Amino acid sequence: MTHPIPQLAAGAGRLLVADDQRDILESLRLLFKSAGYDVHCVQSTWALQAALREHQFDLLLLDLNYTRDTTSGSEGLELLRQIREEDPSLPVIVMTAWGSIELAVRAMQGGAGDFIQKPWENQRVLATVRSQVELGRALRHTQRLTDENQRLRADYPTASELIAVSPAMQKVGELIARVAPSDASVLILGEHGTGKEVAARALHTASARTGRPMITVNTGAIPDNLFESELFGHAKGAFTDARNDRTGRFEMADGGTIFLDEIANVPLSQQSKLLRVLQSGEFERVGSSRTYQTNVRIISATNADLHAEAAAGRFRQDLLYRLNTIELRLPPLRERREDITPLAQHFLLVFASRYRRPVNTIAPEAVRELLHYPWPGNVRELEHVIERAVLMSAGERLLARDLGLGTVTQDGADLSKTLDSLTLEEVEQLLVRKAMDRHQGNVSRAARSLGLSRAALYRRLQR
Repeated sequence: MTHPIPQLAAGAGRLLVADDQRDILESLRLLFKSAGYDVHCVQSTWALQAALREHQFDLLLLDLNYTRDTTSGSEGLELLRQIREEDPSLPVIVMTAWGSIELAVRAMQGGAGDFIQKPWENQRVLATVRSQVELGRALRHTQRLTDENQRLRADYPTASELIAVSPAMQKVGELIARVAPSDASVLILGEHGTGKEVAARALHTASARTGRPMITVNTGAIPDNLFESELFGHAKGAFTDARNDRTGRFEMADGGTIFLDEIANVPLSQQSKLLRVLQSGEFERVGSSRTYQTNVRIISATNADLHAEAAAGRFRQDLLYRLNTIELRLPPLRERREDITPLAQHFLLVFASRYRRPVNTIAPEAVRELLHYPWPGNVRELEHVIERAVLMSAGERLLARDLGLGTVTQDGADLSKTLDSLTLEEVEQLLVRKAMDRHQGNVSRAARSLGLSRAALYRRLQR
């Protein structure tokens, strides 16, 4: 006997009850339904395994005897072992009409949360189920937080505040204030280093989702064979190194915001997988047929012209329409020079505190150098220049010589060195920058021209 699995009501628990006797299943179904639970009942081991593969439950109530024999409970104990291996966070309560202390001990040693003997007392069963459901939710929440914290520690950048002194950036700030309270998808456009992730964090912070996580994904840097695992997670045993279940980025971001950076560099072959979760909120972990549901706000970013990419067949038009409900364009630093000094001062305070250096002001001649430099790397380059200068400074003032910008021309070329005098790192930086300029910031094309993989070029850009 089976019943369709209903949609999970707010605050309710979803229970899976497995027993080979129809009258037992019907009694438990009515009992749990009266207590507000959603209940799915199965009479066979194969139906039990199919339900666990395809759906997520808050608790399993498992009979220990099916068709192999009638009293030993060995078939149920074997099922329990398999279930605990596949999903250690699922609470399991075992039950049997042939209970004994020995069988109860074996079940608890096998991972059962509790043991019920038939016939049961309704109130005891309800109390046991309630406590196990709460325990299972707590365990899953803890695992999710652990995964989130690990990912945030790996991904969280050194980010500036959204400093908006210039008229161009004040318009950006006004647009963020207008659209942040909604759940509209936002596509942030701008050159490399203009602060697209800072703008994304400002949108998230000003939204109703600010109490939930914002998960950042550099989509273009994920190898094709890891794309689904990174975004949607994987089940234990899905591939050689999948020793445990893993939570994907969309699941981590549930209730919050997911920031899809470098969205133009997602391979065409992976775009349909991304489109599905944006359309329906549904996804499956790699190696599992169970469908998960997520509720996230989508913010994406790119320095490419996505409309041109779509017209050329390199980016799906329907995916673009899911991403660009609102388009937010960030100006390059050369077009917002009023922000250079306050940004530099902000970075100065950040890095002086981090490295415990006494420097706290910027000398006037250093400010002039900052204002005359073209900043091809935008805010990110300014951040790195100030970090290096703080480390090089010898006193309480940041001097022009600490910046190392004195011989740079408006096109970014260094006139004080010939190629022979450059270090290997400086040559690499020069080649990478020229390749990015030549291909209008398209990472995939620049990587091909340099003979690198896309991921390898991203590592160099980030460094």
